[in-house]
Amino acid sequence: MICLGIEATAHTFGIGICDDKGKVLANERSIYKPKAGWGIIPMDAGKHHEEAKHSVLSAALEKANLKIEDIGLIAYSRGPGLPPCLHKGAELAKELAEKHSVPLVPVNHCIAHIEIGRLTCGFENPVVVYVSGGNTQIISFAEGKYRVFGECMDIGVGNALDKFGREVGLDFPQAPKIEQLAKNGKWTELPYVVKGMDLSFSGIVTECIRKHQKGEPLEDICYSMQEVFFSMLTEVTERALAHLGKDQVLLTGGVAANMRLQEMLNKMCEERNARFKVVPREFAGDNGAMISWTGILANKPGQKIKPEDAGIDPRWRTDDVEISWLKN
Repeated sequence: MICLGIEATAHTFGIGICDDKGKVLANERSIYKPKAGWGIIPMDAGKHHEEAKHSVLSAALEKANLKIEDIGLIAYSRGPGLPPCLHKGAELAKELAEKHSVPLVPVNHCIAHIEIGRLTCGFENPVVVYVSGGNTQIISFAEGKYRVFGECMDIGVGNALDKFGREVGLDFPQAPKIEQLAKNGKWTELPYVVKGMDLSFSGIVTECIRKHQKGEPLEDICYSMQEVFFSMLTEVTERALAHLGKDQVLLTGGVAANMRLQEMLNKMCEERNARFKVVPREFAGDNGAMISWTGILANKPGQKIKPEDAGIDPRWRTDDVEISWLKN
C-alpha cells in the first residue's frame, strides 16, 4: 500500500508519499510567506495553496518515481487549522480520490505530528511534547486516545515567539531568529505562568514587548523569553512523566527544532533516567509525509470515508480521535 498525504492546515502546503512499511518516498512542500510585519493571513495562505497544489503534487510523484495510478490511498489533514487552508487540502484530496477511485482517510494534524515522531524515533508510548505555532500540548496515549495532560490556555508557543518577533521587526519566520539572538543575551526578569498542568504565554509576550519599548537589549529579552517558555514546558513534561510512570519523551512539532528546548528536556530526562528523542528536522514542521503515514495507520482499522464526505474540522482536538491502531 502506498499512501499520498496532503497537509494544508496553515502556511505549508505539503504532499508526502509513504509505503505501509514506513518508508518515506517523497516529502515536498511550498510555504506561504506573509508580508513583512504580518502574521498568516488565512485567505492569502489559501490562495497560495490553490496556486501551489498541482506543482507540489507533481514534484512529490516525481520524487517518488511514481504515477498517480500507483497510489492506493489518499490522506488529508481534516483539522485543526485555518479553514481557507484546510479547504484547499480537502478539495484536492476529494478530487484525486474520486478521479482515481482511491480510498480516502481524514487525518488529525496534531496526531500526525505524534505518529511521524514515533515512526522516526522508534518510541512506542512516550510522553509527547508537541510544540508548534498554534498548538502546545503535553500528550500521551491512554485508554484508546491520545490524552492531553497539559496545554496552552491562550496561544501556542510558536505563535507567541512569532508575535513578539513581528512586534520588534524580525522577518518571517521569527522563531529561528529569536533563537539566534538569544545566544548573545543574558537574563532579565519575566513572568512565569504555569497553572496546574497548563501554560499561558500571551502575558509574557506583552511584558517582553514592554521591555523592548523601554529600550532593554533585544538579545536579553530573546534569551529570557526562551528560558521562561521552555522551563515552563519542561516543568509540565516532568510532572506528566512522573504521573504516568513512563520513561520516554518525544519532542515534535515545528518548535522542536529549537536547540535550547531540546537541551532543557534532555537534561530533565537524564536526571529522571528517561530516554529523550527529537523528531528529525525534515519532519518537525508541517509536512505531507506525516499525513501520509498517519493515513496508513488509520486505514488499517477502517477509518476511511467517501470522497463526498471530505470535510474539514478547524477545531478538531487531539483527544477527540479514537486511536484504534494502538493497544491500551
